[in-house]
Amino acid sequence: MSNFVSDPVSNTTAAEATIRQAGAKIRTRRKEIGMTLNELGERTGVSVSMLSMLERGVAGASIGTLVAVSSALRVQMYDLFEVSDKPQLSPVTLRSDQAEVETAEGVLRRVAHHSIEHGLEMAINEYEPGTASGDRAVHHDGLEYGVVIEGELTIELDDRSYVLTVGDAINYASSSPHRISNRGSLRARAVWVNLAD
Repeated sequence: MSNFVSDPVSNTTAAEATIRQAGAKIRTRRKEIGMTLNELGERTGVSVSMLSMLERGVAGASIGTLVAVSSALRVQMYDLFEVSDKPQLSPVTLRSDQAEVETAEGVLRRVAHHSIEHGLEMAINEYEPGTASGDRAVHHDGLEYGVVIEGELTIELDDRSYVLTVGDAINYASSSPHRISNRGSLRARAVWVNLAD
């Protein structure tokens, strides 16, 4: 299991190693498919300078950026991190085997299940008060389905905002610029499913 660690004092080395690892995988995959940084920026809405820093491992990225970049590269975010190579012989994915990514912005994404074969990634996303999936809206290929299970989340989608409370669900094409934020005073949690086109 790999983590972006939000505590720079106690785990700087682990966080830096994880950032470098993800950046190297992004750069390798981008070159494998013959995509330029400019093309990746156009497909995601992420600036070329940010993408360059991410690839070099000198800057972390928001959850939204990582999802957008991995989708544009036709991989799942799960693939950017060091995870167990052992084959899954059971339909159960134990909590201890689920990859977690925590950004410095205080957003945690735990991948509960992923299927390369079906282009599916199901995650539990947690947002501390005042946090968001990223600084700005991103876009990428695919479809997204989410349901809030704790707290309240605001989904900015195109030019509209939708406030979801416990039990509320949303779905949209990931190609629409989107951003998820917790504007409340309590932690928010949601189940999120990303599907490749």
